[in-house]
Parts: sequence; C-alpha cells; structure tokens
Amino acid sequence: MSDKTKITVEALINAPIEKVWNYYTQPEHITKWNFASEDWCCPRAQNDLEVGRKFSWRMEAKDGSFGFDFGGVYDEVEKHKKISYTLGDSRKVEINFISQKDSVLVTETFEAEDSHTLEQQRDGWQAILNNFKKYTESTSKLQKVEFKIEINAPAKIVYNIMLGLDNKISYENWTLEFNPTSTFEGSWGKGDEIKFIGTDSNGKKGGMLSKIVEIIPNKFVSIQHIGIIDGEKIITEGSEVESWTGAFENYSFVETNGKTILKIEMDLSEEFKEYFLSTWPKALVKLKEICER
Repeated sequence: MSDKTKITVEALINAPIEKVWNYYTQPEHITKWNFASEDWCCPRAQNDLEVGRKFSWRMEAKDGSFGFDFGGVYDEVEKHKKISYTLGDSRKVEINFISQKDSVLVTETFEAEDSHTLEQQRDGWQAILNNFKKYTESTSKLQKVEFKIEINAPAKIVYNIMLGLDNKISYENWTLEFNPTSTFEGSWGKGDEIKFIGTDSNGKKGGMLSKIVEIIPNKFVSIQHIGIIDGEKIITEGSEVESWTGAFENYSFVETNGKTILKIEMDLSEEFKEYFLSTWPKALVKLKEICER
C-alpha cells in the first residue's frame, strides 16, 4: 500500500472460515449486508474474484434520495486468507482473514479519501463490517439436515417430475404434504428468482421468495431462500426473516442401474425444524409414488 493515510477496522466473526469467506465474496450474500445502516441497501452486486478482474456493487438510500457505485480491480486473492484491490479512485484496500478456533478475525485496511473526516470514514467502514458480522452469525444458527430416498425411476424422470418441468401439476401433487395449495411461480434457471407459494385457511397467499443458485439438469439443484411472501408483500430483511435468511435447500440426483437416489440437504432454523423433519419424509414418499407409476 502507498504512503497515504490508512485506516483499519476489524470484527471477530463467530463462524467457520469457509462460511465467512463465502458470505464476504458471493454476490447473493453481499447484497444482504453491504450497507452501514438500515435506511440503506445494496440492491445489486457483481464480483469476479480473480486477480485482474473487477467487482462492483450499488449502494442506495432506501428512499431513493442518493446512491453510488463502489468498485475496483483485484490485485491479490489468497483464498481464506487475503484480498487486496484498487478502487476506481486509485486507493488501495487490503482485507485479511485470520482463522481462530471457532471464529475468524476480519481486518480491513483502506487508504483514506479527502471528502470526509477520518472518523467518518472509519465509522462508515466499521458499520458495514459490523453488519457483515451480524448477517453471517445470524445464519450460523441454522442446522443442516438431510433426507434421502431411493426411487425406482431414472434421474431424468425424477428431476422433471420433482421440479414440474413437463407439467407443474406434478410438482403440486408431491408438495401437497406441505400445503394443499402448494405451487410455484417463476422458472428453474440459474440466477432466476422463484416463488414457492400456497394459501392459508383464509385464502391469504404466503410462501418463500428464493433464488436458483445452481442447476445441473438431472443431477443437482441449489436453492437459496431470500425472503418471505406475506399476502402481496415480499419481506427480505428484518426480524421476520433474520433467523433463516441465506438458508440453502439442495437436491442431488444419483442414478444407478435405472434407479435414483434423491438426497435433500436443507438449512433449518429451530423455529421450522420440527415441521420439516415430519413433512419432508411424507413428501418424498409421495414423490416416489408418482415417479414409479
């Protein structure tokens, strides 16, 4: 780094290094924590985490009164240890990840600019890092559970029926165990948003807003849950979602001799654990029956 004035902020994150690194660098997580206060947001982020490649994220006031793009080029990337980059105004930034027993100390050292006082800059960067700590640690409360079933049908058939690709009714039939009106809106493309919805006894719509993080036809689907649907409202932040925000739901399809082992891996909060532990097995039995007809 140069001889410009440097400021350092730090936070101890109570989570394993793999999770801290992923949440710090993956766009779907960056948009959840990359702002200094609740009246700001990060509506989009792009990150090509390789030396010489670029990153860019948008920061905006929620009332639309102000916003700016923050970006630069990576100078060094050492996985799970260090990131350094040069901002668009030529200032240098260095981030270090120091693994400890059950936590990671994240330190950010950046060159100061001239538009704000050193205190203002330090407070702003520290607030964002604190927000990162809060977001990452809140999802540490999630527990990973696994469900598995053998289905006497090829993976392609199981995959198509499970996702309702040939006919949405097939999806609605096996998910009856979760909700008699269960369905989805959206598409199963990588990066697509999809809504898993149903109605309650009063006819009110509810469900989950999710994102397809990865999809490999007939082999693997990774879904990240990013918000809840409450009637006509979509809620993506606040106390209603903080206990499970960032949770993943992954489907793996492994075919052997015409039979398919379907495995479900799911992040669960304590609030919903009992419900899903009792309901997923029933839903998988229903899916098996449909696929083997």
